[in-house]
Amino acid sequence: MEDKTITIDNTEYSLEDFTDDQKTWLYHVQDLDAKLASARFNFDQLTVSREAFAEKLAASLEKKLEAAE
Repeated sequence: MEDKTITIDNTEYSLEDFTDDQKTWLYHVQDLDAKLASARFNFDQLTVSREAFAEKLAASLEKKLEAAE
């Protein structure tokens, strides 16, 4: 079976040599990296959506002002 390795700070480590605690911490880091990527993705979606709704609001207010003139 092929030995699984991971590179941390430019040093390659064998996962077989990790203690149980080290494996747990690694899994936490990997999980948190995935959550951060998801949060960035969600932030981008929310930012674009907010901009779109703000533009719609501004456009509707502009139309209201034009109609009142």
